Amino acid sequence: MDRALPKKRWTNKRIATLVGVVGIGALIFSSYYFTSGNSRLNVDAERITLSEVSEGPFREFIPVNGMVMPISTIYLDASEGGRVEERFVEDGAVLKKGDPIMRLSNTDLELSLVNQETQVLNLLTQAQISETQAQQASISNKNSLATANNGLVEAKRVYELNKHLYEQKAIGKQEYQEALNEYNYQKEMYELTKQNVMQDSIINRRNMEQSKRTYGSTNTSLELMRRKVDDLIVRAPVDGQLTALDAEIGQSKVPGDRFGQIDVLSGFKVRADIDEHYISRIYPDLDGEVVLSGKAYKLKIRKVYTQVLNGRFQVDMEFEGDVPKGIRRGQTLQIRLALSDETKAVLLPKGGFYQQTGGNWVFKLSADGKTAYRADVQLGRQNPDYYEVIQGLEPGEKVVTSSYETYDKVQELNIK
Repeated sequence: MDRALPKKRWTNKRIATLVGVVGIGALIFSSYYFTSGNSRLNVDAERITLSEVSEGPFREFIPVNGMVMPISTIYLDASEGGRVEERFVEDGAVLKKGDPIMRLSNTDLELSLVNQETQVLNLLTQAQISETQAQQASISNKNSLATANNGLVEAKRVYELNKHLYEQKAIGKQEYQEALNEYNYQKEMYELTKQNVMQDSIINRRNMEQSKRTYGSTNTSLELMRRKVDDLIVRAPVDGQLTALDAEIGQSKVPGDRFGQIDVLSGFKVRADIDEHYISRIYPDLDGEVVLSGKAYKLKIRKVYTQVLNGRFQVDMEFEGDVPKGIRRGQTLQIRLALSDETKAVLLPKGGFYQQTGGNWVFKLSADGKTAYRADVQLGRQNPDYYEVIQGLEPGEKVVTSSYETYDKVQELNIK
């Protein structure tokens, strides 16, 4: 005989539904827990970095890379065009001022020099002829003036004698008048001759001066032409090392072509590349420091190149005091460039936390060292080692400075 079986209260369907409800409830609870502002996270002490806030001297500086260069570089450009006929030295040679580097040939320039020399010689010959003619004219004019003066003296003597005789009634008026007329005539002739001599003298002097100026100008042009021809032999302008020589036998050079440079070896400078972000804060006389073989060497900015290329600009720095021994051209140096004077400040060691917080908050360790909680801070200047703390932290406090990449929703860390 069939009998009724008791009905089950916990069916599979009910159990599955209950599990689902519990899971959803747990999810809602955990979401609320971690976003409600009271979320906590257990962390292993070995997986975080704790740094102590301190007080000490602070100086804002940035690390930059610099390249060692000669203190001065003289670029060699062709002042005259021509064909490279001969090279006297090779790239890398150490030269003294005036040492020949190479010889160019330029037929047109050499022919112009010959023509210029011929022209100067012709002008010199003409000047000599003009000077001779002027001297002869001067002698002739002096003779004419002497003759006129002699005639005047004689006419005056006769006139004075006849005047005396006429007053004594010894001669007639006719003879007296003739003597007077001759005297007046000789006097006018003397004055005219004197004026002619003076005018000729002025004209001759002007002609001579003009001739000298023309000769001098042409001779100056000749000297310039000779210098241009002399420039076909290229010489070292200063003592130094020849580098980047670009001149092969038979190669043609035009005026302005750069064929090398002279590096002055009396000292070194360092050319550094700096991010354009700092261009408004970089100026001459800023200090820098480089450490080589355990010793610190001081540098100072001497020149700022304001042209920005690929987001960077350059500065030239020179060593202050001792210069590192053994440094070479092209060597790269790691420089700490100071952007401020040294001041006393509260310091927080740098760490990965800044990437997530932007310096607005940190996890500060509690007094018992078991937890770290969020604390608002304000950070100011920085250098590669420290942040300057403006407010929110005191010397002696400890802060988690490692990365906060997984802590963005966490309010408190339990340190195990």
